[in-house]
Amino acid sequence: MQRYSLVAIILHWAIAALLAFQISVGWALEDLGARGFALYQWHKSVGITILLLTLLRIVMRYWKPRPPKLEGGWQGALASAVHGGLYAFMLGAPLTGWALVSTAKVKVPTLLFGVLPLPHLPLPASAHDLAEGGHGLIAWLGIALFLLHVAGALRHHFLMRDGLIWRMIPGRSTLLLIALPALILLGLVVGQAILPGAAPQMAAPVEAPEVTENIAEPVNLVEAAPDNAASNAAEAAPEEPVGPPPAWTVQPGGTIGFTVGNDGQTISGSFAKWTAEILMDPDHPDSADIKVSIDMASASVGDAYQDGMLPGDEFFAVASHPTATFTAKGAEKTGTNTYRATGTLSLKGVTKPQTIRFTLTGDGATRKVAGTATIARSAFGVGNGQSSGGLAPQVKLSFAFTARQKD
Repeated sequence: MQRYSLVAIILHWAIAALLAFQISVGWALEDLGARGFALYQWHKSVGITILLLTLLRIVMRYWKPRPPKLEGGWQGALASAVHGGLYAFMLGAPLTGWALVSTAKVKVPTLLFGVLPLPHLPLPASAHDLAEGGHGLIAWLGIALFLLHVAGALRHHFLMRDGLIWRMIPGRSTLLLIALPALILLGLVVGQAILPGAAPQMAAPVEAPEVTENIAEPVNLVEAAPDNAASNAAEAAPEEPVGPPPAWTVQPGGTIGFTVGNDGQTISGSFAKWTAEILMDPDHPDSADIKVSIDMASASVGDAYQDGMLPGDEFFAVASHPTATFTAKGAEKTGTNTYRATGTLSLKGVTKPQTIRFTLTGDGATRKVAGTATIARSAFGVGNGQSSGGLAPQVKLSFAFTARQKD
């Protein structure tokens, strides 16, 4: 029986094993968040490898034509359609994945196997949804074609017993007949084995919460002069508090979110881990003592590619500066239930003046807090690389939580 060329056989089993790896890894990528960043890089690297091997396989088909078909009729037509679909899958999946990465809001650099940079395709950002949908659809169709191809091979070998599979085995070796198909199983096993271990999931990104009309627009102290309320407060003698300000405990379910413009679009994210120490008498805010600490490693924008970049030196430099801290001694009332606190923000090893504005609603021992701030990211060295060129200079921060007065 005429066999495929040795090069075609090697390419066939290599691509099959790599496809099995991609399928195995693909099941889990969407649920990994930032933990899957390194795996995404591998997924992209293997995808481009499959693309290159498929192009080589196509060249080989014309250089050394495949053996003649053994089956005609509708069965032969189905087999040819499955083969054609597999080639479309092996070309389309990597290309749509490449397009997806190239049109993402934040351009994440791709290093193939950590060495060779892969340039982004010159596609408009508007193509991102199409690329993302196409990549997912092609992946599912590819899995179906992959299974049909395997089922067809098993049918020929065990039911028809026509020896078709030997055309893809270099020599009539039982050992190779077992070992080569086992590469597919190996690809599936390796894909599962390198998945990151279970870890707490990051909070989903949150949009900036709505705030009441009484809240003034967020102001960065570095960039804005004091308004009339601040001037009047400076001239007036502060009221003496009745007693020490009460302490408040933040209840579960609070959020700290952020948004930043990026080439006409908006990136929204949140911090899953943070703590707040609050001493404040709403009637005598000048005695307030506020400290908020944010775990920067818990930042997420809901996209594993982008989440993987946030801990790096270009953005938060989590390894050397794992925590951002806002502290303020005293606050001032700016309207009915509205306040402003001026303090300092320490982020990425830099400490700068910062103002936050917030409202308190409710009464008694439980208050709802909602507020905003605007942070000049460049002052803290956040977003200082090539992939940050489209980011707006101001990052809008929003927070909302419930606080209960300690007994």
